[in-house]
Amino acid sequence: MYFFTADEHYDHAKILEYCHRPFKDVEEMNEALIAQHNLVVNPWDITIHAGDFGWFKKQSDAQKIIKRLYGNHIFIKGSHDRWLPDSAKFMWRKMIEDQFVVVCHYAMRTWERAHYGSWQLYGHSHGTLPGVGKQMDIGVDCNNFKPLSFGQIKLRMDQQPVLHDVEHDRPQNTAWPHGEFEM
Repeated sequence: MYFFTADEHYDHAKILEYCHRPFKDVEEMNEALIAQHNLVVNPWDITIHAGDFGWFKKQSDAQKIIKRLYGNHIFIKGSHDRWLPDSAKFMWRKMIEDQFVVVCHYAMRTWERAHYGSWQLYGHSHGTLPGVGKQMDIGVDCNNFKPLSFGQIKLRMDQQPVLHDVEHDRPQNTAWPHGEFEM
C-alpha cells in the first residue's frame, strides 16, 4: 500500500513555533511523528515523503530517524532537504490503481494530466494553501501528524472536481484576448 506525507521537519526546533505544533520540544515532536507514522504504516508499505523530511545536514543523521519508521521510503526534495543527494528528484509520478498521481513539495497551478483527473499531492504550505481541482496538501500539520493512505486520499479526491485545462476554461468568444497579433 502507498502512503503519502510531507513536512515532518524532524529535528527542526523552529517548526514548533512557526507552525504552532503542540509539542514541548523537538524530541517530543520527533517521537510523536515516529509513533503516528508507525501507527498507520506497515513494514511492507511504501511511503512517499514530499519534502522537508528533516533538518539534517548529513544523510547519516536522517538515517537515525528513517530506520525507526516502518515501511520503505521514497524521498522528494523540499526546501530543507540538504541531506539528500543532489540527484534527488523534485517530483514523483506514478499510476496507482488506474489513478495518475503527481507528488511535489510545492503546490502547482496545473500539473501533468490535471484535466484528465490526475492528482497533485503537495506540502510546503503547512495547511495554509487550499488545493484546486484534485489537489491536496499532504503535510503532517493538516493531517493529524500522520501519513495518508492512497485509499484515504481517494475518498477525498472523489469529492473534488477535475481541474480543467485552458481550452475548457477559455471564454466562448474566439477572439485572441491579448489584442491584435502581428508578425
